[in-house]
This record gives sequence, structure tokens and C-alpha cells, in this order.
Amino acid sequence: MLKKLTEAIKKKPIIGWGIFAVVMVGVFLLGLLAASITERRAEIATLYNNKKIDISGINPHSEEWGENYPREYNTWKKTQEMDFKSKHLGNVPEDVLEHRPEMVVLWAGYAFAMDYSAPRGHMHAIEDVTGTLRTGSPENGEGDMQPGTCWTCKSPDVPRMMHEVGIAEFYKAKWSQWGSEIVNPIGCADCHDPKTMNLTITRPGLIEAFERQGKDITQATPQEMRSLVCAQCHVEYSFQGDGKYLTLPWDKGMTVEAMESFYDSIQFTDYTHKLSKAPILKAQHPDYELFLLGPHAQRGLSCADCHMPYMAEGGIKYSNHQIMSPLKNISGTCQTCHRDSEENLRNYVYQYQDKALEIRDRIEKELSRAHIMAKTAWDNGATDPEMKESLQLIRQAQWRWDFAVASHGASFHAPVETQRILAHSLDRTMQAQLELQKVLFKHGITDVQMPDLSTKEKAQAYIGLDMKTIKEKKDNWKKTVLPKWIDKAKKEGKLTANI
Repeated sequence: MLKKLTEAIKKKPIIGWGIFAVVMVGVFLLGLLAASITERRAEIATLYNNKKIDISGINPHSEEWGENYPREYNTWKKTQEMDFKSKHLGNVPEDVLEHRPEMVVLWAGYAFAMDYSAPRGHMHAIEDVTGTLRTGSPENGEGDMQPGTCWTCKSPDVPRMMHEVGIAEFYKAKWSQWGSEIVNPIGCADCHDPKTMNLTITRPGLIEAFERQGKDITQATPQEMRSLVCAQCHVEYSFQGDGKYLTLPWDKGMTVEAMESFYDSIQFTDYTHKLSKAPILKAQHPDYELFLLGPHAQRGLSCADCHMPYMAEGGIKYSNHQIMSPLKNISGTCQTCHRDSEENLRNYVYQYQDKALEIRDRIEKELSRAHIMAKTAWDNGATDPEMKESLQLIRQAQWRWDFAVASHGASFHAPVETQRILAHSLDRTMQAQLELQKVLFKHGITDVQMPDLSTKEKAQAYIGLDMKTIKEKKDNWKKTVLPKWIDKAKKEGKLTANI
């Protein structure tokens, strides 16, 4: 072949010159590529080796980390923005109970019946947990509605305090005891090692759950860690024992049925329903568990791939720390893999959500009816043995409903599994109604009068909440007690940011 090429060049020298030109262009382009790679590596090395300040230990002050990593820090600050609303939720304030008042009845006897708002960005974590009616208006060590455990996912001050006082001591304290300690919103120290910047687990609940399953979380791959740092908080958990020790119920598995089996095996109940007297399990936010059962996780994606997409500035590639719905940035999230228009991709998500929420809305109406039917049965002389089967069905139905709705992204993360869970919830709800009808007929009741639940206010009045007094106490607390916590934290140097 070389002989033929040589002969061709002799006959037509221009061929030789053409080959020479191609080779020279190739060499030139390779040189540019090598120079670019060298330059980018130099930029990265300069960034890492020329840190402005040294960060060590558990440093909850994200603004200090921002001195060394300004790109990530500046995107993290954007989690305070409230400018995006999709068809369902977003990052704007929204009173969920106002739109779905039946939920008040479903949570009768539990603090969520007073107040339940849509989630906002990480920078609002402290503001939201201190502002919600669910944490009450404690003062001088009195009036606490929640234990210290309730702070666990709200701040990098949490691992700091756990290190100082001990994990169990942190959990079992009154919520108000840590009011002037837990003051910095979710930030850098929650997920990063200060020396290496590697992702790290700072919440013991996740580590302990892995250990009980016979797993070593330190062996997780970097890609797995891009989800596990989220799973420190975005999981189902409960407060166990008198010490309110935070526990992830994964001992028997991570499906809705496996976790229910775990709770049943230890006879755990979050609360007894005020109307029906059913032993209720209150799901928290099993985002990670449901994500694992969906198509994206099964194809190797992590939470960060969609919620913290990569960005580039010069030679620096970094993650966008404005953690929020990927629908705000479809071109930088969905379209990195899916070759379709933004409109189509957005509509695919809405279709998944709409189908799941259609079942959800039906459950909320029928399950609230079941609770009220149970109350009517009790009011007319029903006995414990007569009510046992229906109350167990209500427990199972509400656990499945709550598991699906408490995970705000469930209908997209795992659409098939979420619809399955909701379908089983509706099935158990209707079975509970049938069992309750038998009890009611036995006691001569042929018709159950349903209250007017058309608004949040009417539903709250029906279950006996004095919302006027509750709100007045909270408003006064935010004006008198909360400022003292903040002032003390500032004087002691625990709150230094002005962001």
C-alpha cells in the first residue's frame, strides 16, 4: 500500500503536499488541545492550592467556605430565591392545607394538621422550622412540642452539637434547648470534608441504618455518594423511644411494605388519630427510597446529576449548588441526556404527576371519610374488637398515602411504584369503609353526616383546633423569644453571616 502511495505522490506531488498539510493541521490541533488541558489543570491546581482560609473541624459558617469556593457558594446562595413555580410546587411559599383541606382531618391529633407548607430552598431551613406552628411557642424550657431531634436535618450546626454533647443527648433534649445553637442554614459542612472537599456523611442515622443492614457506607462509590449525602435527610425516619432517637426503618428493606413490617414488628405508632383512634404512621420524606425504585436511579444516575448539574467557568467544572427542581433548568438537566424539546420534556413530567395526583386526591377525600365514619362508630358505642380490622386498614391506607405524598418528587422519581402505592392506599381505604359500614349497621347507623371540609379553616375547626390562639401565641413568640436566640448566637460568634 505504501508503494502505491509513493508512486501516486511521484505522479501527482500535490497529493503529498495535501497529506503534509493534513498532518500539520492535526499536529497543530493536538497542540492546542494539550495546551488547553494543561491550562485547565493549572487553573484547578491554583484554585485548590491557593485557598484563602484554612477550614478545619465542623465549620458551620458557609460564608467562610465561600472564600475558597466562590462559584459553588454563590450558586448555593441562590437557594434563597423564590421565583419558580411549576404546575405542581416549585420554590415559592405555598400553604398546602389551604389547597387540600382534607389533609387536616387525615392528620387530626398531629401537629401537621395546624401547618403544612410546600418546601423551599436550603437557605430557608432555619427560618421555616422556627416559623412553623408545628414547633410551638416554647419559652424558658416550657411549651416544647418537639424534641431536639427535630433540628437534625436543618443545619451544619447539628453535627457540631452532636460532637460537643453526644448524639443521644442532642436528640433527647427539648427542641428549644438548641434554639441559639442551631442557627446556620443547610450548607457546605453538611456534605463536605473541609480538608479534601470529598463528600462525607455527617448524620449518624444513615450510617447506623447501613450498619444494621450489614453495609459499610465508607465503601460507597463517588457516584453513590452523590445521592447518599442527600439521603442523610431525604429519607423516611422516626423518633424512637423516650430519647427520641432518630432511626431509619430499613432493617427489613426499603420498600413501603418492608418499612411498614419493621414498624409493626416493634409496635411503633407516630400518633393515635384524634377522630378514628387509628394507630397512625406519619411518613416523613422518603425521597431516596422511592428514587432507587425509579428509572433514573436504575440507570446509574444520582440525585446530584439532575438537582445539581455541572457548570463550567474557564477551566473549572463545578456543581450548581442551587438545589431545586430540574424543571427550572431543563436545558442543563434533562436535555443533557434526552434529545427532545423543553416543552415535551416538561409535559412528560406533568403527565406522570397528573396521573398520580388524580389517585392522591381521591384518597384524601375517601380516607378522611373513613376517619369520620370511625368516629361516628365510636360515638355510637362501637367496641375495640369491632373496630380492630377497620383501624388496621386505615393505618395501612394512610401510611401508603403519606409515603407517596410526603416524597414531593415521587410521581416523577418512580412513577410506576408511586401509582402502585397510591392504588393500594385507595384499595385499603375502601376496604376500611366497608368494614366500618358493618360496624355502623350493627349499631343502627345507616347514614354518616359528613362535615363541611371545603376550607382549611373549617376542617381545623371541625377537629377542635383553636387556630386563632395558636397563631397569636406563635406570632408573639417570633417577636419576643426568637430574636433572643438570634442575638445570643451572634454574640457568641455562632451566627456570623449576613446573607
